[in-house]
Amino acid sequence: MVDRRKKPNFALTMMKYVQKDMNKRLQIIALSLLLMAVPVTSMAQADRDEIETELSAVSLSVTGSKVHVTGAEGATLEVYNLTGVKVATIRIDSNDKSITLNLQRGCYILKVGKVVRKISIR
Repeated sequence: MVDRRKKPNFALTMMKYVQKDMNKRLQIIALSLLLMAVPVTSMAQADRDEIETELSAVSLSVTGSKVHVTGAEGATLEVYNLTGVKVATIRIDSNDKSITLNLQRGCYILKVGKVVRKISIR
């Protein structure tokens, strides 16, 4: 007795599989782009306003190893090296303060409240 059932065409089966896979991938990409685009724009606007307000209140300027801080009375100046290790903490006790940093040559990150600056001591 001879089996007369149709054998599936391998190429046709693979084509259907690839087409289903591509449709799934396109749907995932479209959905992720749709979800990511809307909230990011609205959140970025709100954060920018907060940062601008904070920047106008505190001012940092650096000349050599001397740091001049204004508008930060009662705050703390934190100094970090580029690996993220805190190397100094200085309390700002007046509205207009000059500080001489006793640090080795290199790049550092200064932070007062939410204001952050990268400096280079030569």
